[in-house]
This record gives sequence, C-alpha cells and structure tokens, in this order.
Amino acid sequence: MFELTPEQARVMDIIEGTREHVFVTGRAGTGKSTLLQEFVEQTSKSLVIGAPTGVAALTVGGQTIHSLFRLPIGLVTDHTKFYPLSDDARVLLRRIDTVVIDEISMVRCDLLDGLDRRLRATRGRKNEPFGGVQVVMFGDPYQLPPVLKDGPEKQYLMDNYRSPWFFDSKVWGEAQPRVVELTDVKRQDEAEFRDILDRMRSGQMTTTDGAVLNDIGARRPIPEGTVTLATTNVSANSINSKALKELPGKPKIARAIIDGDFGGQLPAEEELELKPGARVMFLRNDSIADGNRWVNGSVGTVVKVDGAVHVALDTDPSNSVEVQPVQWEKIQYTYDPEANSVEADVMATFAQYPLRLAWAVTIHKSQGQTLDSAVLDFGRGAFANGQAYVAFSRIRTLDGVFLSRTLQPTDIQVDRRVVDFMRTAKDNDFLE
Repeated sequence: MFELTPEQARVMDIIEGTREHVFVTGRAGTGKSTLLQEFVEQTSKSLVIGAPTGVAALTVGGQTIHSLFRLPIGLVTDHTKFYPLSDDARVLLRRIDTVVIDEISMVRCDLLDGLDRRLRATRGRKNEPFGGVQVVMFGDPYQLPPVLKDGPEKQYLMDNYRSPWFFDSKVWGEAQPRVVELTDVKRQDEAEFRDILDRMRSGQMTTTDGAVLNDIGARRPIPEGTVTLATTNVSANSINSKALKELPGKPKIARAIIDGDFGGQLPAEEELELKPGARVMFLRNDSIADGNRWVNGSVGTVVKVDGAVHVALDTDPSNSVEVQPVQWEKIQYTYDPEANSVEADVMATFAQYPLRLAWAVTIHKSQGQTLDSAVLDFGRGAFANGQAYVAFSRIRTLDGVFLSRTLQPTDIQVDRRVVDFMRTAKDNDFLE
C-alpha cells in the first residue's frame, strides 16, 4: 500500500468518510492519480469509475462515461433520448455509493448534466443531485480542456450554458461540490521552476519567466536521444518514422492480440515497429510484483528484439531490462446481489508491449508522465489552452528543458474562465 502524504490523507478522509461531492484538483505532479488509485483500492464503498475517453478509462480501470451510463455520443440536451438500461445496469446504478470521474476537465457541461439526469431517473430521487450518489471528480482544468465542435453543438451550448466547462453545468451549481486543491508538488524539486510553472498555469507568466525558459531552452547541442514533445500527431509520427527508417536493418513488428470487442481508441499501437537503436517510452509502470524497473514515461533505447524487447533505460544505460507484453482490460461493471457488491467484469483484452516510439510524442499523450528532459516543439504555436503548461510540467528540472524555437507569449494559452473558477474555488478549499 502506498503511503499517502499528509495532504493526500486529509483528502482521503473526506472522500471516504463523508458522502460529500468532491472535486480533487492540483497542478501537475501533485499526486492526483496516486490518490485516486489509493481511494479505489482502499475504499469500503461500492463504486464505479468513469472517464471521458477510452484510454483514460483503461488507465484507471473503469469505463467510459458514455458506456457506463448508456449515454449517446455528441450533444446531450434535456430532451436527448438515452439508450435503454438493461436490468443489470439499472440495478447497478441503484446500488452504488460513489461515482469516481477521472479527467473531469474533459467532461463537457452537457455530459455531466446527462449523467446527473440518468442517475436521478434511475434511482428515483429526482430532487437530489446525482440521484443521491456521491460523485468524486479528479482533474486539472488548467491542463485538459473539453472538446467543442463548431456548428449547432457549439451554438446550443453557447445559448444554454455560460461555458462548455464541467463547472458551468446545471448540476454543479446545485450540488456545490467541495473543491480541494493538492499543492505538494512531487515532480519538480526546484523552487524556481515550480514558481514559473505556477505562473504559467494560471496565466501570470512574466517576461522574466519567459527569458529564463528561453535562455535555458536555447542550449546546444541537444543531448542525443532527448524526446521531442510535439503539438500534433502528424509532427510526432513524422519524426518517429524518419528516425526509425534511418536505423539499419528491417523492423520487427509486434502485433497486438485483441480478445473480444475492445473498440475505441487503443492504449498502445496495434502494430508496433521496432529495431535495435529505437528510442521508446514506457506506457505503464512495471507490472511484475514489486517491480520498479521502470515507470510510465520512462525512456530508453531498444537493444535487442528476440521474442521479448530488451531496453536499456536512460537511467541505467549499461544494463537492459526485458520487456514482455502486458494486458489492458476493458471492463464492465455489474452488481452481484448475493455478495451485495459491485464487480468489474473483463469484457475484452488488449495485449501488447507497453512501449511506443519516443523520438517524439505528442504533448497530449505525454499527459501524466514524468520526463528527465525533453525538446518542446510548439511548431506554429500551441493551439489549445494549457498545452504549453502540460509540456513544460512533464519535465523534472529546468536543466531538462530544451526548445526547438524561441518561446512566444502566444504559446501560453489559458482560459480566463478557468482562472475565474479556480480563484472562486479557493474559498471552498479546506487545504488553503
């Protein structure tokens, strides 16, 4: 069992010891994911875990919100017809104590209201937010914004909500979740770097901050093998494809084994091409018992491919670790009336080496990972709110920051609605 920090333990006491709705937030590297995992493992409550995307759901051992609550993809209005619930699903939603939602910042206001409407109707408690179920949300709105398509969908949300953010949903105003912000940063030890990241996160960066980052980031030469964080898949894939082709020999292809209807976005490449010399990043922590050979985000170089993949980690390049395929499980929750418990049944599996090519990775896919160093390539400019902050906050130290070009003020994008919400939420924060 992981030992929680005093700060995390205080939050655990609230979400485990009360039925309050809670939003757990905090800057990158404060241990939100760790706290979520510990709560799920230790809780005595019957719970389900939902996430806005398939990959996020796989990461936390849950289901997508759409499949868990049988909600249609796309805009959810007060008149949207929901998919019918099976008898088992109806019993499940009536029996649970708590719903955990990860990456809540990507959950749009209309989807959260749809989830609320489903729970109220199914549980027969139409006057209670979320039908009386405790909802515990994890995420950082400074990092991942909700996706909003132009057209009728956007127009409807503009006409009916203050913003597409979860905190502007109708149920949020009624439920008034308790907001707690973790502040103890584990990823960065340098006070100067932490302070710069804090100001970047909230849109208060100074010209001095920018000068520090540009001065550090302009150092040359860039150490060989340093991963590039790019803004787009096209850019990252181009860098990886070119680098792999330049290595001698033919690539070996590892094909994933999929059992059942896995569907949706896959957690790793369905066909992974590797050669000795290929730069790779790990997609999961070491899966063996008490294993600590690598963690999610560890980077290394392929030494040999012979039925296993042998990787020399950057942290210990003189030795190599043997990497075997691992299994991701797509689950569906059911209720066991005899045991009076919620069960997570495996519906499909995806087996593949937990690796991806890592001369370059998109900033989005680096989410949640910790890197010793990286080249930040903002190309024509960061195009999403929080994108630059996510990129910089992956890196442990200022000395690990390299820039492909000079950082511009326009690269730092922050949604002022998030700033206003978080400023107001401070008044609701027992940790401050």
